Amino acid sequence: MALRPTTPQSRSDQFAARQAAQQDVFLREVDDALREDQTIDVLRKWGRPVGAVVLAGLLGLAGYLWYDNHQNAVAGEQGEAFTKALDQVEGGNLKAGNEALAPIVKSSGPGYQAAARTMQGAIAAQQGKTDEAAKIFAEVAADTKAPQPFRDLATVREVSLKFDTLKPQHVIDRLKPLAVPGNPWFGNAGELLGVAYMNNGDNAQAGALFASIAKDKTVPESLRRRVRQLAGQLGVDAVDDPQDAIVKVAPATAE
Repeated sequence: MALRPTTPQSRSDQFAARQAAQQDVFLREVDDALREDQTIDVLRKWGRPVGAVVLAGLLGLAGYLWYDNHQNAVAGEQGEAFTKALDQVEGGNLKAGNEALAPIVKSSGPGYQAAARTMQGAIAAQQGKTDEAAKIFAEVAADTKAPQPFRDLATVREVSLKFDTLKPQHVIDRLKPLAVPGNPWFGNAGELLGVAYMNNGDNAQAGALFASIAKDKTVPESLRRRVRQLAGQLGVDAVDDPQDAIVKVAPATAE
């Protein structure tokens, strides 16, 4: 009996299953990366190390966002090409992965192009090419045709890479719209925003924000522990209601 040929629908199902498996791997890598070498002593320095907080984790999230935006798409040439590029990056072959992304950037639609550019920026950052990476992320963030999740991700990455060269108010202006409960980047953007508030002399605002992040169960536990410690240093009990925390810290900052 002849075997039944593979239908387009079955290929689509296989592609979706593969991406779902990659999603699980990426999400585990995000939390693992955030647990490694991210201590309160590093955050006290307020400089370049702050930008490294989200480096490895957001690389994984870029892949997850691509899957989330295209989970219902039929597997096509662009999807397969992007998957091959992801496989290269996941295997540590950054150069090969970057080369595989180039044709996607050149000839694909806004969604795939934004995903590919975001990955190129993450690869450049991993290679220590900070200026190049920041430039790529800035371009994605400014691209009005790109899906909003990628623009938001690129904004967080650009600011994190340039954090030590930016004025606190500039960081506040860029990240404040993203550092709100319910936004996918609430934790990552909020952590950087809180440090910018501190650098700007606004410990009350920083403490309240850290407390809010610490109470948000959608934020990775490792990040919640970090900001809970920062909140404690500012005299804010992150376990209590954040509004109560503002009252507690206000008298100290008024002196």
